[in-house]
Amino acid sequence: MLTWEFSAQDLARTRFARSPLCEVTASVEVLKDPSRHAVHLPWVRQASAQLAGVGWELLSQLVRLPTVYVPDFLTPVPTASSPTIEQALADLAATDPAAVRRDLARIGGELSPLVAELARDPEVGLARLVAEIRVYWDTAIAPHWDRIERLAEGEILRRARQMAVGGPAALFADLHPQVTWERDTLRIGYRMVDAHRRLDGERGLVLVPTVFAWPGVFSQQNPPWQPGLVYPPRGVATLWETAGSAVPEGLTRVIGRTRAWLLAELDAPASIGELAERTGLSAPNVSHHLTALRGAGLLARHRTGRTVMYLRTDAAELLLRAVPADG
Repeated sequence: MLTWEFSAQDLARTRFARSPLCEVTASVEVLKDPSRHAVHLPWVRQASAQLAGVGWELLSQLVRLPTVYVPDFLTPVPTASSPTIEQALADLAATDPAAVRRDLARIGGELSPLVAELARDPEVGLARLVAEIRVYWDTAIAPHWDRIERLAEGEILRRARQMAVGGPAALFADLHPQVTWERDTLRIGYRMVDAHRRLDGERGLVLVPTVFAWPGVFSQQNPPWQPGLVYPPRGVATLWETAGSAVPEGLTRVIGRTRAWLLAELDAPASIGELAERTGLSAPNVSHHLTALRGAGLLARHRTGRTVMYLRTDAAELLLRAVPADG
């Protein structure tokens, strides 16, 4: 069990951020052990074929299985809320060589050949690593990035709404089965870690929703940076599924099949365009039904950047739980 003890100031400084590099490293773990990440199998099949002939050996050797430690310089806690892959790679390329050697020394045991080369000459090795990640990203992640980013944005929106309704403690409610909050302490269940850490009141915690982290949860702590908690956002399975969500038949008789279908599809917040793509309905048709559901108090509407996201209200959640999918 890893525990983090919070002060009121730590809660005040707790924030969300996105991390393209966390998605990259977690996706490498998925490719190496797809049996542990069944939700991502459709992506694994596609990415494996696309990556054939692409060189990413150094990245692969840095993300070892079983994953006990991934070097901190490869997955830094984001200082910005939503860095682009270009910003993340520029920061990676500028990593202090001493920090690279320090993190690689934490791996323990004999280093693999390319990792040993990185330790001997961090500047040359980082240039190679950045180039590998760029190609890996363009091939395996970029085609899906818009959907991944929307899912993470929806997760942040949902958590913000929970906190607005239930206070800071509600932020951690159902975050992950291994994560619990009690009084001023966040507990993270690990098989191989047993530590208690007191946050110093100056840094807080960065929550990093990461699609490819599913089904796990990971902590990051690399002073003087803020500690981070990497966890999968709600609705990860909707990224790759082609079949629609189960529609409660009883609910279709009350509000109609299309509206019940859209309500069921919003297990995670989504935009009109995403729902249209997922369901095959036209965007104007989706918009018409969402407006009706919102008018009935079953949906809320929030803007994140240039995208308008729709999410189920508590009334909708109660309604869906009350009506089984088989009617």
